[in-house]
Amino acid sequence: MKIAVCMKRVPATDTKVKPGAGRPWIDSTGVEYVLNPYDEFAIEEALRLKEARGGAGEVVVVCVGSADAQKELRTALAMGADRAILLEDAQAELRDAQEIAGALAAAVQELGSELVLLGKTGVDRDQSQTGQRVATRLGWGCAIECAKIAIDGSAIRAEREIEGGREVLELSLPAVLSCEKGLNEPRYAGLKGIMAAKKKPLETKAPQYAAAQVEVLSFEMPPERSGGRIVGSGVDAVAELVRLLQQEAKVL
Repeated sequence: MKIAVCMKRVPATDTKVKPGAGRPWIDSTGVEYVLNPYDEFAIEEALRLKEARGGAGEVVVVCVGSADAQKELRTALAMGADRAILLEDAQAELRDAQEIAGALAAAVQELGSELVLLGKTGVDRDQSQTGQRVATRLGWGCAIECAKIAIDGSAIRAEREIEGGREVLELSLPAVLSCEKGLNEPRYAGLKGIMAAKKKPLETKAPQYAAAQVEVLSFEMPPERSGGRIVGSGVDAVAELVRLLQQEAKVL
């Protein structure tokens, strides 16, 4: 089985962002970038699926990003992926989900993969769109936010957390599955894996984008909130609080 894992380079979650000058995205000066945490679950699951088949098959990681994304691709290779493909674009951060999905779908078709895994969302924009859009462009079945995956032949059984329980989905290969936290515990890339990753193939090519559907015109921080307001204490403050919520805040 040839498995494609779509991954993304994102700012670390503890990054204090600020708008970039002259472009509708963050100022990347001094920002630490990492492999998208949810994509780590996808990489781990792909590796486990390959290992369950005695090592048969191939795990290929694919990323749309700038040349700097080679670092995160090497991390995936150090975890155990067989090879990597960088769809290089210095302006990748400004592309909308439809463009990214088009580029990834084209790469998957060229690879001849029958299964695509990716994280449920990127922690930077947090839109949760890419998996569904890739599946739509490929015309494949799709299950999102998978907390458990089992594959028997061409049959897939996926479970996802819903309010009050779990939803069980059954679909067939080829398919696109997005991965949720709790699906597995991603392995640590040890020294042996890091050294091996330096010799694994990392191909760079131009992305084949789909037409954009969204254009980001500006990117700015939200306005600062005004200070709090004390209207009194105890039961005597209730009437005044209700009046302010009705007449000033207009939320009642």
